[in-house]
This record gives sequence, structure tokens and C-alpha cells, in this order.
Amino acid sequence: MSAVYDYLKASGVFYLATMDGDQPRVRPFGAVCEFEGRVYFITAKTKNVYKQLVANPKVEFSAMKGQDSWIRLNGEVKFDDRREARVAMLEAFPSLTKMYNADDGVMTVFYLENMHATVYSFTEEPQELA
Repeated sequence: MSAVYDYLKASGVFYLATMDGDQPRVRPFGAVCEFEGRVYFITAKTKNVYKQLVANPKVEFSAMKGQDSWIRLNGEVKFDDRREARVAMLEAFPSLTKMYNADDGVMTVFYLENMHATVYSFTEEPQELA
């Protein structure tokens, strides 16, 4: 997982695609952490994205690093309700503590089960990371 995590961290901003009924939705994300060998993401239970993830857990992320490569990763969202996972995210991104705390009942973290990640380039063959 470290290669996927490292790529997303280096990208800074990555984009999550979900489905809202039959309408695709894409939004930027920037917070990511590695916890127990998995790449974790954060959202709030009050957001539309959370409702979309619950309704259809199949998602895809994409990010570009520099100007010559990009990553696509997909899988099924698995929410992790453990406090330890939420704390790990807040420790990785202390600025999030302005919006959330580990016990607020709003913050939630998730990872992708059956994640598939590929890095693409304009000049090289695709590289499977997961």
C-alpha cells in the first residue's frame, strides 16, 4: 500500500468519483493516511458524498503527479468505525482538527476493499501498484 499512499501524498489533490443515482459526481480530496497497511480517506456523515458511498460503495480515485503520470484506483468502500482509525487520520492531518474530532459522531474514515491501483504515463507502460 505504501506506493499508493506515497503517490497520493505526492499528488496533493486527488479526485473521488461516486454515483448519485444515475449521475456521476467527482470531488477533490486531499487527506489520506496509511493505517494498518491500508490507505484511508476521510469524510463527514453529513455530506452528500457519504450518502453516495453508502448507497453505492464502488468508487474510483484519480490523481496526477507532475505532468507525465497519473494513478487510478478503484474498489469498494469499507467504513472503519474504530476510534483508532479516526485518530490516525487526525494525526496524519492535524489541520482536520479544526473541523472534526475523533469522537464527534460526524467524522468517518474509510478504505477501499479489493483495491486495484494502476499508474499510467504518456511515456511508459502502465504499472500495477495494487
